[in-house]
Amino acid sequence: MAKKKIAVLPGDGVGNDVMDAAFIVLDKLNPDVEYVWGDIGWEFWRTEGDPLPERTVELLKGTDACLFGAITSKPKEEADRELVSELQNKGLIYRSPIVRLRQIFDLYINYRPCVAYKNNPLIYREGLDLHVFRENTEGLYSGVEFYPLEDDLRASMKKYSKNMNKFDNVDGGDIAVSCRVFSRNSCRRIVKAAFEFAKEKGYKSVTVVEKPNVVRETSGLMVREARKVAENYPGIDLWETNVDAMCMWLLKNPHDYSVLVTSNMFGDIVSDLCAQLVGGLGFAASGSRGDGYALFEPTHGSAPKYAGMHKVNPIAMLLSTKLMLEYIGEAEMADRLEKAIAKAIEDGKIRTYDMGGGNTSLEVAQAVADLL
Repeated sequence: MAKKKIAVLPGDGVGNDVMDAAFIVLDKLNPDVEYVWGDIGWEFWRTEGDPLPERTVELLKGTDACLFGAITSKPKEEADRELVSELQNKGLIYRSPIVRLRQIFDLYINYRPCVAYKNNPLIYREGLDLHVFRENTEGLYSGVEFYPLEDDLRASMKKYSKNMNKFDNVDGGDIAVSCRVFSRNSCRRIVKAAFEFAKEKGYKSVTVVEKPNVVRETSGLMVREARKVAENYPGIDLWETNVDAMCMWLLKNPHDYSVLVTSNMFGDIVSDLCAQLVGGLGFAASGSRGDGYALFEPTHGSAPKYAGMHKVNPIAMLLSTKLMLEYIGEAEMADRLEKAIAKAIEDGKIRTYDMGGGNTSLEVAQAVADLL
């Protein structure tokens, strides 16, 4: 088998810290891969006007998968202020590099497993085993936004929706519009991915989480397509729930659920809730996959105040590394890594601050490596 190439993008803040931790276990496991390091993040926005330089996109095109740390992202005005002086007032617009990567490589599946490992002092309830499939390229993260609202666009919107009449007396400079864009194919393929996972792993239900009673067209399309897909999977029930009710039921009866599938923003929110049920974002891994590429990252942010301190919990990053190993065909190695992570948590001897301990990210990673 030809050696795999893995792009490594540490990013900003604690992204670098958890990447250091990941390589403690990767060096111990020693998979037959070549690592290629790339540039991404806030510093490249400040100094180059692009947090995702084109050289990084080209680098990724020559690799089999990407291991990603974390990035800093700030609102529009703040991002503009932090550009170096020679890039000020050039009309540059900050766009999330991770969202762009998902769209460039059509990484339409965002898979977020949330598993409660034994003896974790932070878990909500024992035995939780939740798997969120989030559509990753469309919805409210499509990037189709308008501000101010120009007259021609306003007129087109009024033509198709009488609800726009309520804004007749509002100046276009006081209106911002973000479009929630769904396509039929994207609804079908994310639901199919969830059902395929349930079929492979032996789960008996898939729950589609939307809000079709209010957001009728987009959520309605997702639910209708989910019903069609479900017809091809006899023996696996399709459950339907509104996103607000889902949040309530996850707190009340989380053991009732296993595989959840939903759209981009709802998936972002629901998966964070699921993560907290099993210990928090320090335990929340993710894999963004398409038909020809995949990117693996912890779901937490860059936590700039902790940068360089090796303070944050690296388990999410180690579990993301496990998902990456599975993807490149190292299933046995991935299984060994997950078992070592579970054993380190169960032993409870080495814990970061969020778990009530005082150990560093590197010490946790070393404890896992020692158990391999």
